[in-house]
Amino acid sequence: MTEEKILIGKGTEFPLKGILTLPENLEKPVPAVVFVHGSGSSNMDEKVMKLTPFKDLAKGLGKLGIASVRYDKRSFAHGRKMMKKGNLTVKEEVIEDAVLAAELLRGVPRIDPEKIFIIGHSMGAMLAPRIDAEGGNFRGLVLLAGTPDTLENVLFRQLEEMKKGKSRIMAWVASAQEKKFRKSFENLYELSDEEAKKIPYAGGVSLYYFKEMGEHRAAEYLEKTEKPVLIMQGSRDLQVSAEKDFGEYKKLFGNRDNFSFRLYEGLNHCFVPALYDDISKATKEFSKERHIGDNIISDIAGWILKNC
Repeated sequence: MTEEKILIGKGTEFPLKGILTLPENLEKPVPAVVFVHGSGSSNMDEKVMKLTPFKDLAKGLGKLGIASVRYDKRSFAHGRKMMKKGNLTVKEEVIEDAVLAAELLRGVPRIDPEKIFIIGHSMGAMLAPRIDAEGGNFRGLVLLAGTPDTLENVLFRQLEEMKKGKSRIMAWVASAQEKKFRKSFENLYELSDEEAKKIPYAGGVSLYYFKEMGEHRAAEYLEKTEKPVLIMQGSRDLQVSAEKDFGEYKKLFGNRDNFSFRLYEGLNHCFVPALYDDISKATKEFSKERHIGDNIISDIAGWILKNC
């Protein structure tokens, strides 16, 4: 495979450095994917301490004939500038750039413009159906470690898990945060947009960030789509629940012919072997270098090529 430096949003207020990964010895235009990050500020590899999920996937898919584009998340490259603007939403943080990435791929002669897919991880998986509907226009969707639930409910569940951990200090902190957040989020969807914008959460983010995202839930878009959808998760994922989140996906869409499901035993939120079953040890969980297995990459590649 080969890699080329690119720029997403060239000429806009928020240009983003990225990499276009291409299979070697191209004889005809190939399928491609756009990677969409999870929550927080991430570079183009979606680096989480010693883990680099998007880099692993891009290189692996490239070897199997599938091109990809990955890029720095806007909040990673322009965090301070975005915080100054205030009232950030996922539209500015994620959606606009993913649409621009898809448009860029359609302009590359070595890419088949009719065979562009989206791979969203974590919050990116929650947003992928909306990105598709709001201009991405993808051939199909791959949702890695996502959830049909709202972001705030995922946050509350993570805090609940931290309270069960072995660290008393972390449990106390989690308990205090949960009480504070539940009070802040009370009656969130009864607030007007302007009221939600006036209630701060952190940095340049107000409660409007959660309200706006919660009013555009993944399940609502997935219910309407006839495009192929692949939903994947690890059984020892502590950020979202295999039982609750993956299970809810299957409950909602298990009888739909355009949906496929893959659950991987023993893998964590980044699709590498899990080390701990305590969310308070997330730092240790992600601090040991591991890479996404060939079986995961071949499953994604096989599904994409099947649906081209």
